[in-house]
This record gives sequence, C-alpha cells and structure tokens, in this order.
Amino acid sequence: MALPSKSSAGWMKEHFDDAYVQRSWADGYRSRASYKLIEIDDKDRLLKPGATVIDLGAAPGGWSQIAAERVGMEGVVIASDILEMDALAGVDFIQGDFTEDTVLESILATLGKRPVDLVISDMAPNMSGMNAIDQPAGMYLVELALDLARQTLKPGGNFLVKIFQGEGFDAYLKDMRTSFNKVVTRKPEASRARSREVYLLGQGYKADVDIARCVDFIAG
Repeated sequence: MALPSKSSAGWMKEHFDDAYVQRSWADGYRSRASYKLIEIDDKDRLLKPGATVIDLGAAPGGWSQIAAERVGMEGVVIASDILEMDALAGVDFIQGDFTEDTVLESILATLGKRPVDLVISDMAPNMSGMNAIDQPAGMYLVELALDLARQTLKPGGNFLVKIFQGEGFDAYLKDMRTSFNKVVTRKPEASRARSREVYLLGQGYKADVDIARCVDFIAG
C-alpha cells in the first residue's frame, strides 16, 4: 500500500483539526458544510416551517439535515447528488448525475405540482487543480441549478448557490439579477478563507419576468 503524500497527509491533519469538523461530530451533523447553511439561514431566514426545498449536491447530507430540521414535519426536502447518501428522515433522495435529463425528470416527478420555496445548491465539480478546467465545469453546474430554480420556484421564492469566483462569475451574477428582486453575496465563516467559493442568494423570484422571457424566446 502506498504511503500518503505529504500534501494529502497535511490535508488530513488540517481537516481533522478543523474546528467546524470537530463541532459537526459533536453536534451530530454529517459535514462541516452544515454550519455554512446555518449561518446563512440565521441571517436571511430562508428555511421556514412547512417549506418545500430542493437541495442539489446534497451528499453526505449536511445541508439536507439542516433543511429537514428547520422546515419540520410539514415541510418537504428533495435532495440529489451523484454520490450515495444515507437516508435522512424527511428527505427524499435522488441519486444521479444532475447534468443528465433523467435526474432532472426524477426531481420534477418527485416534486409533482408542489410549489418550491427554496432551491439550494452546494454542487461543485471534481477538482482537477487546473483552473481552466475547473472554472468552466463549476459554471456549468451553477447554470443548471439556476435553470432548475427558474422551472420550480414559486413567485417570491429564493435561490442559494455556491459559485467559485473567476471567469463567468460577473455574467452569472448579472443573469441572476434579472430573475430575483435582490441578489446578495454570502461568505459564511465556515467557508475557508483561502477558498474562492462564495454563495449567491437570490431573494424574491420574479416568475413573471421568466415567463415573459420564455414567450419572447418561443416567438423569436
């Protein structure tokens, strides 16, 4: 068996020494990412009792745990990831590659005609370490997440998405602003300072604008 490299050994030490990792073990959460959503939700009040939530890039379930806790038994959480995820009470999980139409169809089928209050996405590509590859791959995922939000959110709904700063960020932010009354940037404390990740929060979905956009597209 090969010995771990110095870089991987260093990452492991940093990970296990991380205060949020240790806190997640103590609190019974599946990942340190739970605290990112907790901080954002405490500030912006996105997860309301009885709400319907779609969670993209859900595994291992850190965000789904928080969402299910906060929407309560009357709420609905539909989660999806390409990776397996152990079952969570109050969460319907769909495993598959979100870039494939079959996964989108499964999400929509599970949703039925239920209006969606919130779409959250913590999706990220498998990182190669090469920005020329990773940034376009990440932008593709956030564009798919925004498309889903536009298909499912009720008027006034909200959308929270992880995005990496770099090429395409400004254009994406501009596009989001056409569909929401307000778009703000969040960088929770649990997000490592050196990471290029931030979270964009679109508040107050303007469904009428996107309906008009579709009509113009079909007519044109």
